[in-house]
Amino acid sequence: MTTKRRAGDAVDGKGSRGRSPASEPVRVKADATDPAGPITVKIGRGGDVSTAMKKTGEGGASAVQLPNGYRPSDSEPFMNERQRTYFRNKLIAWKEEIIRLNRETLQGLHEDSAQHADVADRATFETDRALELRARDRQRKLIAKIDAAIARIEDGSYGYCEETGEPISLKRLDARPIATLSIEAQERHERRERVFREE
Repeated sequence: MTTKRRAGDAVDGKGSRGRSPASEPVRVKADATDPAGPITVKIGRGGDVSTAMKKTGEGGASAVQLPNGYRPSDSEPFMNERQRTYFRNKLIAWKEEIIRLNRETLQGLHEDSAQHADVADRATFETDRALELRARDRQRKLIAKIDAAIARIEDGSYGYCEETGEPISLKRLDARPIATLSIEAQERHERRERVFREE
């Protein structure tokens, strides 16, 4: 993956600190073909995301590190380097977790498929398997949305509403980092969908 930086005037976004589900500390290393080097993500208790990212500049290699417990704030320029790094790492960690769970699900289905000789047990297994496969399909679509969000970070369009071009609140992005619409635009979209269904 390559990271593009967009130069331009900073835009102040309106948001607030969000909360992420508590989790045990884990480390996720992204597959890094980026010349900037590998990124290591650490998610601590309370959902805090920290990272150590190597980058190469004109003066040689230097390290950029988010402070422990860092959360994007509306007191800093919207989608500055820290915020882009924070959301990129959050998305990478989320994708890796989905892939891990999918791998475990497939392994479990493979092991269970050889253990049900009884017809009733087999039927129950097939029903459970169908549900698992539908869940996997939803997760596959979610991974595609995560990849699209990472691509937007790289091209500099991440965090801006696709409908209005205005910044999406940091609170919304922290809760749903794949969001492409602001809350107001999302509500308008949902109202239009309801009217369409009623017609």
